[in-house]
Amino acid sequence: MHAQGADMIDIGGESTRPGAEPVPADEQIKRVIPIITEIRRHSPILLSIDTRLSEVAEAALNAGANVINDVSAGRHDPAILRVAALEQVPIVLMHSRETPKTMQDHPFYEDVLHEVITELRERINAALDAGVRPDHIVLDPGIGFAKRKQDNLVLLAGLEQLTALGYPVLLGTSRKRFMGSICPVNEPSELVTATAVTTALGVMAGVKLFRVHDIVQNRHAADVAWAIKHCQD
Repeated sequence: MHAQGADMIDIGGESTRPGAEPVPADEQIKRVIPIITEIRRHSPILLSIDTRLSEVAEAALNAGANVINDVSAGRHDPAILRVAALEQVPIVLMHSRETPKTMQDHPFYEDVLHEVITELRERINAALDAGVRPDHIVLDPGIGFAKRKQDNLVLLAGLEQLTALGYPVLLGTSRKRFMGSICPVNEPSELVTATAVTTALGVMAGVKLFRVHDIVQNRHAADVAWAIKHCQD
């Protein structure tokens, strides 16, 4: 992954796909710590721990992880914000509602962009109140998490409003099913080009981080979009 152009690797012991069952902390730790430890023995690449649990986050940081990536933005286990503060590490605050198991049951928004920004502001304030440094906060609009197809499209069209909040934004659209309803594909793995399009759009809107499966193609898209965006700097 590093050789293909990844700057950070995201490691998690619990699936957060729609309908997924929760995984206890001890099982998550059992799954992720050996991987983090082994990677850290061979590479200095940045590692993020994808978890909603403070106990898992703390164990992963002690094993060599550098960043916390919480799809609940501290709603599931508020103590995870305190872990980020005490360890002085960045934390990704992703917008979502409910839990992975229930989030796609009946998602509904009157104004998805306004509501996501409002709810992310609430999570920013919670993180700051817990002692997280402002420069350690990263925002994620949560594409595909408690969102309908139209909600995802509106959020992507309004990315500049998210980046205007003043915090780095992470975008995770890779192989998401809403694109599969637009493109004539049979498998999520066929959505490489569609994902790269959103990566390029994200760069132009000021997004700084991208969580992807297909590194080479998205790195190319990001680099070309970055060159275009900054060609007159």
